[in-house]
Amino acid sequence: MTTAAAGSPRTYQVRTYGCQMNVHDSERISGLLEQAGYVRAVEADGEPDVVVFNTCAVRENADNRLYGNLGHLRPVKDKHPGMQIAVGGCLAQKDRGDIVRKAPWVDVVFGTHNIGSLPALLERARHNAAAEVEILESLDVFPSTLPTRRESTYAGWVSISVGCNNTCTFCIVPSLRGKEKDRRPGDVLAEVRALVDSGVLEVTLLGQNVNSYGVEFGDRYAFGKLLRACGEIDGLERVRFTSPHPKDFTDDVIAAMAETPNVCHSLHMPLQSGSDDVLKAMRRSYRSEKYLGIIERVRAAMPDAAITTDIIVGFPGETEADFQRTLDVVREARFASAFTFQYSKRPGTPAATMPDQLPKQVVQERYERLIATVEEITWAENRKLVGQPVEVLVAVGEGRKDERTGRMSGRARDGRLVHFATGANGQHGATGANGQHGDGGLLAGRIRPGDIVHTTVTYAAPHHLNADGAPLAHRRTRAGDAAEAGRAPRTPGVLLGLPTVGAPAATPAPATGCAAH
Repeated sequence: MTTAAAGSPRTYQVRTYGCQMNVHDSERISGLLEQAGYVRAVEADGEPDVVVFNTCAVRENADNRLYGNLGHLRPVKDKHPGMQIAVGGCLAQKDRGDIVRKAPWVDVVFGTHNIGSLPALLERARHNAAAEVEILESLDVFPSTLPTRRESTYAGWVSISVGCNNTCTFCIVPSLRGKEKDRRPGDVLAEVRALVDSGVLEVTLLGQNVNSYGVEFGDRYAFGKLLRACGEIDGLERVRFTSPHPKDFTDDVIAAMAETPNVCHSLHMPLQSGSDDVLKAMRRSYRSEKYLGIIERVRAAMPDAAITTDIIVGFPGETEADFQRTLDVVREARFASAFTFQYSKRPGTPAATMPDQLPKQVVQERYERLIATVEEITWAENRKLVGQPVEVLVAVGEGRKDERTGRMSGRARDGRLVHFATGANGQHGATGANGQHGDGGLLAGRIRPGDIVHTTVTYAAPHHLNADGAPLAHRRTRAGDAAEAGRAPRTPGVLLGLPTVGAPAATPAPATGCAAH
């Protein structure tokens, strides 16, 4: 028998690890499964019929985490004949058939290049009562041609490219995601328009290296042109992008950011190290002077720009002088926030076999000093915003303490996290137009995720802002309407002749039990 009741569609759950690209891939996986007739599992219904792990190979101990979770799921599957487990993403692309060897209760393994094969692989595994492993060496179809179940009513990811042509010695992504492949601008803009038509207010253009966009069709200025084209889409209020690479960052992109009203003045640009010697060992084809020059030009064009970054501490051969240079660049750059990482070996990368690997205690001590320096700067930068007005796009689940404090949360145009009062406890909102509540009426209970709130910053912390006065204005939006109605945007993609599930016929349990791990 199957875990789905007779006459009921099979249910699914996707568990995601890793970067924004993986989050977006999981939206594709959900869209594919729903197009094939599966429905998303809800907790009240018990265990799902299909669990999909979308994995990451970049994070430390990614494989231990996956196999630990697979181990926890094994007894659950034993009690639910017909349940299927699928593993995809970067770790699947890397480990391939080893996953089924280490965890024989896994039914499907698929890679980063063939997400669209998942429904067919699940059906084949059910029919054959045997594991299906399919890993392609190059992209089958561009992921954005696949159907998508969006997680947010107000903000959406839009891939403009996949893969990477860089050769950073610490990174395994190029070998798992392949060479860069660019979408045509018309396809990107069509997806953006489809999202806006469904109520989305904010779009993030996504790629491993967004500002090298156009390399495949020979236009080095394509990314700046794409930003300007997004500025012409009615109803699109915010445009973001991640992540650019300093070596490809050109002044036309700065101009497009400054001159296109809906492009947010926020820039995430990975530094990785402030030491030129370490950057050379990382094969990062820029140096600290060039990096700081870009930041200087960005701030000259957009004084309010919030710049964020990635930094790795403890790369092989990093000296105390190298680390001090990183701290110097952090102080000079005045980042709004930084994602900081302790270097750890990634099998298959050149850095994993480099000499002079640093002791863990040295890396930890430097990491703690970096965190202290970053937080000192981000706190100082955030304090400059106290008393300033801020526009907040209301979000879901950004603040862990919101329920206790009566606040809601969202992102300012510059990307900073803002926790704001809603007008409860006798506070009143101001008058506004175009659907904004006012006339002294309480706003508490009326503000939805996807709505726009204008408020004033009253307090700053290193990682967030508070606005504890009454909102100045509140604008209800179509994204808020969709959130209130429980509707998530869906983009259909291209019909691929996918198998459908519907109400499946009963499938017998395999004749033999799971092999020992």
